[in-house]
Amino acid sequence: MTAHGAGTRALRVLRTGPLTTVQDLGRPGRGALGIGRSGAADRAAHRLANALVGNPPDAATLEVTLGGLVVEAEGALDVAVAGARCPGAPHLTPVHLPAGARLDLGVPPAGLRTYVAVRGGVDVTPVLGSRATDLLSGIGPPVVAAGDRLPVGARRGPFPGVDVAPVAEPAAGEVTVVVLPGPRPEVLDPAGWDVLTGSAWTVGADSNRIGVRLEGPALALARRTGAEPPSEGMLRGAVQVPPSGHPVVFLADHPVTGGYPVPGYVRDADVDRCAQVRPGQRLRFRYATGRSG
Repeated sequence: MTAHGAGTRALRVLRTGPLTTVQDLGRPGRGALGIGRSGAADRAAHRLANALVGNPPDAATLEVTLGGLVVEAEGALDVAVAGARCPGAPHLTPVHLPAGARLDLGVPPAGLRTYVAVRGGVDVTPVLGSRATDLLSGIGPPVVAAGDRLPVGARRGPFPGVDVAPVAEPAAGEVTVVVLPGPRPEVLDPAGWDVLTGSAWTVGADSNRIGVRLEGPALALARRTGAEPPSEGMLRGAVQVPPSGHPVVFLADHPVTGGYPVPGYVRDADVDRCAQVRPGQRLRFRYATGRSG
């Protein structure tokens, strides 16, 4: 992986687990050019990991899916881990790694994505102003691989005076999120909305950074007349209903536009929680106050 800075401090990747990518807060404001924002799937966990080592929120971290990452410090480094708790690694607390020390993330018993922040940020070469890896478009640094040397940027600002952050863990059981009306709430009649919000949906094995694919009863769309609507812009949290009738909740690497209807959106505060549900877990939607349709 390409270095951006010329510093000697780095993380040497020994093992990646199922998927490790570099992420920051993405590329906002480029949708008109066909470029999605991307960035950390669980933005709250990414920001927290950065805060624990005194980084700004937009510093690049490592997003680790289902643990398995092993890195070695080249030079003395300070790191913090947030999101899904991985056995073998200190969690929600800053940790000093002397040169040659290793950080080894086991498989988390709950949650899906873990964020590793290093003081100074992961300093790979930015692409279009961001170090985020967008798996849908292929924009950004490549997926992290064993043998990569990830340079670390210069330290900025004072080290935070915190020993540990008391933050709720990702849920292991059923997760309930709030759904708001989307641009096409009318595609679900009242009975369809009752199915959407009254079912315990199962997270499918084909879920990824693009979206959480849900299995359960097929949603029947209300009969429409006239021409099909054109493709519309998509946002993180969109609940799209494809022809199968099984909804998809879009995450960080969602497409910029889509032609299937979006009856609702997951409340933004809950989208990060959707990024932590894992295959086989149950997800429920509940109406937001004031839903129409």
